[in-house]
Amino acid sequence: MAASPPGSVRSQCPYCGVGCGLELLPPAAKNQPTRRDADGLPLWGTRGDRRHPSSLGQVCIKGATVCDTLRHGRLSQPLARASLDEPFQPISWDQAIDRIVARIRTSLASKGPGAIAMYGSGQFHIEDYYVAQKLLKGAIGTNNFDANSRLCMSSAVAGYARSLGSDGPPCCYEDLDHCAVAFLIGTNTAECHPVLFQRLLKRKRRQPGSVTIVVVDPRQTATSDAADLHLAIRPGTDLVLMHGLAHLMVQALTIDVEFIEEATEGFAAYAELLQAWTPERVSRLCGISEAALRQLAQLWGQAPSVLSLWSMGLNQSVEGTAKVAGLINLHLLTGQIGKVGAGPFSLTGQPNAMGGREAGGLAHLLPGYRTVVDPSHRAVVEAAWRFGAGAIDPAPGLDAWRQVEAMESGALDLWWVAATNPLVSMPNLERVKAAVSRCPLVVLSDAYADTETAQYAHLLLPAAQWSEKPGVMVNSERRVTLCPAFRPPPGEARPDWQVFAEVGRRLGFVEAFSYGSAAEVYAELAALTADRLCDHSGLSHALLASEGPQQWPFPCGSAPSQEPRRLYTDHHFPTASGRARFIAEQPMGLAEPPSDRYPLVLTVGRYLGQWHTMTRTAKVPRLNALHPEPLLEIHPEDAGPLGLEDGAMAEIRSLRGTITARATVTERIRPGTVFLPMHWGFMQEQACEANALLHEQACPISRQPELKAAAVAVARVQEEAPVGANSSTSAAGRL
Repeated sequence: MAASPPGSVRSQCPYCGVGCGLELLPPAAKNQPTRRDADGLPLWGTRGDRRHPSSLGQVCIKGATVCDTLRHGRLSQPLARASLDEPFQPISWDQAIDRIVARIRTSLASKGPGAIAMYGSGQFHIEDYYVAQKLLKGAIGTNNFDANSRLCMSSAVAGYARSLGSDGPPCCYEDLDHCAVAFLIGTNTAECHPVLFQRLLKRKRRQPGSVTIVVVDPRQTATSDAADLHLAIRPGTDLVLMHGLAHLMVQALTIDVEFIEEATEGFAAYAELLQAWTPERVSRLCGISEAALRQLAQLWGQAPSVLSLWSMGLNQSVEGTAKVAGLINLHLLTGQIGKVGAGPFSLTGQPNAMGGREAGGLAHLLPGYRTVVDPSHRAVVEAAWRFGAGAIDPAPGLDAWRQVEAMESGALDLWWVAATNPLVSMPNLERVKAAVSRCPLVVLSDAYADTETAQYAHLLLPAAQWSEKPGVMVNSERRVTLCPAFRPPPGEARPDWQVFAEVGRRLGFVEAFSYGSAAEVYAELAALTADRLCDHSGLSHALLASEGPQQWPFPCGSAPSQEPRRLYTDHHFPTASGRARFIAEQPMGLAEPPSDRYPLVLTVGRYLGQWHTMTRTAKVPRLNALHPEPLLEIHPEDAGPLGLEDGAMAEIRSLRGTITARATVTERIRPGTVFLPMHWGFMQEQACEANALLHEQACPISRQPELKAAAVAVARVQEEAPVGANSSTSAAGRL
């Protein structure tokens, strides 16, 4: 193993939820020329950290180029304007904080705390998340804090809680090295979580026959190319498939009767529901062969260890929570949980979305996997925060879409967005733009200046990002990593938690928000997680710095270790009965099925080289070269009658809007389904606002919108229009 050069820094990658370890190399190394970027500025180098137990030195192309994104296009001072049609003007931090505090006080006096809301991000460090909860839910008295995890992982959160009694993935990445069957559903892992997928492929190459890879996806992708079995089901039939598999396994008695009897409840109702989901019915609805369905049921039922992996394809659905529960049902049915190589494993989208859940970073949560509706949970947090009994509202706050509706109705006076870009990532974007335009004060805390959301803001606050502030992030396998600061923030940029704390102090809560460091903030949060499933109480910045990344649960007195920690190895679950629950729910299908007017189903996803809304990745020429423009994937059977040829411009229309994109005619997507990437917002040169076509209907339990499917019509553009041309225009101009 190569020795670390002097001045190198160990950290976690700030992109996806894999949370790969990075080793950052200083621009000037001994006897080497100083590394510089295209503008001649000193550039930190990046390589995989071989000592990080989650990624073992591997890194994808985005992580390898992350230091290329740190300087360009940055916000460096607060900017303000009175209305959206005015240019921004520089102001001081004091003036910026005064504006926020004045609006909060005015809103509290006139409308109450419900008129204030914040929308945060899995890009936060856990310290940012935590201080935001204390400010909103404690000091101000509103639970109107939500995060982009609502669009990403909230169905996984709700699914784990309903079935197992608590949020928290029970598995570890090491299970990829031991599973007999890897079942990937609703995830293009090769492009969205590439280091994990490469780990699985390396094992398959080195140990032929040791693992069978199954992929369920309407598209052929780089993930399905490596599969032993690919089921290209119709969009919206995931739960039908899972019920069909369970039907066959119960029928063949390839179930774990002892586990069901000793560790679960609700089996009788579930078994009754399964009777109707016969192979004939399931294969017809899913659009797959009965033979493939039976093959998969036999594989799962006879495997000594099954690891299921899923992401947005299950979560982003009106039945997202039911789909997650349906998948967990299969694990309970066969005893495939709490052991090596087995379990239901949600792949988190953002680098610290897991840490956000532990800090209470959704509108119904409190720190330590607590909920606002539980009086005992509120009492514990109120006592720790010293705000007095009754400080925390007992009702859940506004989730992400309801915040939009509140702006639409005039109920929201202040919308504070931090470290995210909802004017690309939200559904039904034209409605979002109109709603946000009505809000009296929109504050955006961001590291970058020229985002789509910035065009709708009145106040821009320059944020210190990853690399410029110390803090903790938690990845998909519950691995806690300290991310130190290794370079100064540009200009006047500040860490988000410091800004939130300053607002708290100016509101009169001086003692509660008088933190001297991020380490102090983390210590307070860690203490609040003691004796909870997500126990961080034995962790600290100092321990993580000296001992390296650790997995939770890590209670006080735990010994640091790189060994994996799995949950539920004793088959005892954090439910009232101590048993896991079978959830019996009928499939609902798509919220917006195809029709005569809109005969195709649009699904959206991600490209390997881009990240979410391209705020960082668009600044890296090497990444842009991988995907020069967004492409509409369409099957020849659908393209032919439209006269749509490969490379021609296509118009894609839904009930909510129209966009254009270049078509790629391919048999790698099933007929009746089309695909677009979600990255290109209206500020990008090749704008293609895919989410403008998508509806906002959401899972009634998780409140996660169905961002994976909408009914559309496609036509050939007769006169060549600019790529990405939309039927509507932005309500605000560029900065």
